[in-house]
Amino acid sequence: MAFSEIRYEKKGEVTIITFNRPEVHNCIGPKTNIELISAWDAFRSDKDAKVAIITGAGDKAFSSGGDIKNGMDLVPSTSAEIAAHNRGERPGIIGPSRWTDIYKPIIAAVNGVAYAGGLEWACFADIRIAEEHATFGVTCRRWNIGLADGGTQRLPRIVGFGRAMELIITGRVIDAKEAERIGLVNEIVPAGKSLERALDLAEFICKLPQPAIHTDKEAAIRGFGRPLSEGLRIEAQCFNRLLATPEITEGRRRFLERDHPDRKEGEPSVTPGMK
Repeated sequence: MAFSEIRYEKKGEVTIITFNRPEVHNCIGPKTNIELISAWDAFRSDKDAKVAIITGAGDKAFSSGGDIKNGMDLVPSTSAEIAAHNRGERPGIIGPSRWTDIYKPIIAAVNGVAYAGGLEWACFADIRIAEEHATFGVTCRRWNIGLADGGTQRLPRIVGFGRAMELIITGRVIDAKEAERIGLVNEIVPAGKSLERALDLAEFICKLPQPAIHTDKEAAIRGFGRPLSEGLRIEAQCFNRLLATPEITEGRRRFLERDHPDRKEGEPSVTPGMK
């Protein structure tokens, strides 16, 4: 599929998906929605793609959310479509936000405002790197527009129920420092550096064995919020599936032979924090 409202780029094993409507703060319209579904499906099915980065074009916005001018073209309008959406048979309003089975790592490089649906897309990622001027908020609160792309579900899982409810109810906008303090943002970088830092991190992740990352992410996602016993059952399923892969045999060999995957003889480890 040829894209015009997003960019889809591959840099080695890293895929970069960019909201590409900087003239309207990278808001997501009906065409963007279709392109996002196609792009994320391509990443999910690409065996050579290990990590995805999502970001926005320009230096002002990650994404300001749904395109309100064309909003009625985004939402289900017939009783049949509403029923299908209610049953979870549609991918989302502004892209495939309802997909929960992408177990490859996803990094958000937040290069400006992340409002409403843009905040929801930031929450779609596993790791969020924000530029120092980035801001976050459920700004759709001011116009009586609800969250429809995961904000009420992912935001509480990331920052905790109480903080999420305050942001959801008030629509208050927070800066990058506060976002980092409450756990919404993992790291703050200077203006213009979020994509560069995300690429560095993605390339490091690509060097790690991938199967255990996928099964651990799956277990964390599927088990979150469930009773501990159920979460442990899911973890066991994912771990036991990992045991059937040749990569775990190779990992055990490397450990026993002290063949460290990210350390050369006489050199420090490249794993952050490891000595």
